[in-house]
Amino acid sequence: MRTAIYARVSTNNGQDPEMQLRELREYCQRRGWEIIQEYVDVGISGTKEKRPQLDKLLADAHRRYFDVVVVWRFDRFARSVSHLLRALENFRSLGIEFVSLSEQVDTSTPTGKMIFTVLGAVAELERSLIVERVRAGLRNARAKGKRLGRPRKVTNQDVIGRMRSQGASWRAIGKAIGVSPATAWGAAAKAGKARLINPTAGTAVSGSFYAS
Repeated sequence: MRTAIYARVSTNNGQDPEMQLRELREYCQRRGWEIIQEYVDVGISGTKEKRPQLDKLLADAHRRYFDVVVVWRFDRFARSVSHLLRALENFRSLGIEFVSLSEQVDTSTPTGKMIFTVLGAVAELERSLIVERVRAGLRNARAKGKRLGRPRKVTNQDVIGRMRSQGASWRAIGKAIGVSPATAWGAAAKAGKARLINPTAGTAVSGSFYAS
């Protein structure tokens, strides 16, 4: 089988990917697999979303350059269970197998396929639990009378009225009080300050100025 091997070390300080690579090469040799390409990320944390060599491996997978990906350990390849599962789903759709030496997982075997299924079920359970915790938190907040969502902008009606009476544009007013022109107009319209023109829709709103 045409094989791609992937290795990663987090730092350049004393960490050498050669140990991983040696074991990966020996494994491929025992199975009679041809190594097409070695992808090695050095000095890159596993939490990083972008890894040059991993990104290249995934791109080459779509070009069908190899039939199987071999890694030393899950955490050398993926930054999380969900990331691992997305990659494995991607490989499966492309007809590419995945092997992790340390965990002894080989998706080309019945046992490997079973482990992949179990991992998927665990990840789905984790997502469901997170969603339920968020919903429970929202219900609890509403029960306590807390206002949810983005906090409302506080507008100074006196400043709006004074600037508008001096002929200032809604853009200038919004900039002065730190809100959008539409928010400034809406605040004034709600307070019934004057006959106002909506800066976004051109709608007229009637009203009269009153002394503050």
